[in-house]
Amino acid sequence: MLKNIKLTIEYDGTAYNGWQRQKNGRTIQEEIEKALLAMTGRKVTLTGAGRTDAGVHALGQVANFICDTRLESESFFKGLNSLLPGDIVIKECVLVHEKFHSRYDAKSKVYNYRILNRLVPAAVGRGYAWHIRKPLLLDAMESAAACIAGTHDFKAFEGTGSPRKSTVRTVFKARLFKENEDLIVFEIEADGFLRFMVRNIVGTLVCAGLGKISHGDVKEILGSRDRSKACATAPPHGLFLMKVRY
Repeated sequence: MLKNIKLTIEYDGTAYNGWQRQKNGRTIQEEIEKALLAMTGRKVTLTGAGRTDAGVHALGQVANFICDTRLESESFFKGLNSLLPGDIVIKECVLVHEKFHSRYDAKSKVYNYRILNRLVPAAVGRGYAWHIRKPLLLDAMESAAACIAGTHDFKAFEGTGSPRKSTVRTVFKARLFKENEDLIVFEIEADGFLRFMVRNIVGTLVCAGLGKISHGDVKEILGSRDRSKACATAPPHGLFLMKVRY
């Protein structure tokens, strides 16, 4: 019988060329689809809530697949985790309504970006935060982040090749907090994201934190719709897809 199975997935994106299946290079989607083929003997298409780029991590990616199978969700849960490489883990596997769609039914996504702000880099965990040696002014970054919240045209923070009809997005939350003395976390929740949008925003917030631009400049960058006016793109390894809300 046809079943619609929803997966919640955690992965370390270091060794992968992102989420989406590609002709060249390993991807998260491809690895899970290979495991599903091994379990069902059929080619199964996995639909993700969103694409993460090469090197980006996830603690709460969501995907679903439809398959004609007698296997129960518990069997998929155990089987996939036994077949997948150690840097991909299925955290939850449940049977959902036949019309559930992981991407189209999503109300918002939450991303965190981690910045290690101290003189020396990390040996342990260096692949999970952007190391910035110069001290960052958290107040300046918070003022800049406040400009991002709300409904705006985010074309100035869009990477090339974004698959989109519109560059308007609504950001429900954009805040910074210190996880410890050296680690700054930027958390953003929105109804959707353009390609590299979070990383481009983070790069611009860091410019504000270094005193290179003001929050007024960030407003002007946002209003300009011109990518060249924003700052450099933050590296991928500090970015985590935390959760998808439905």
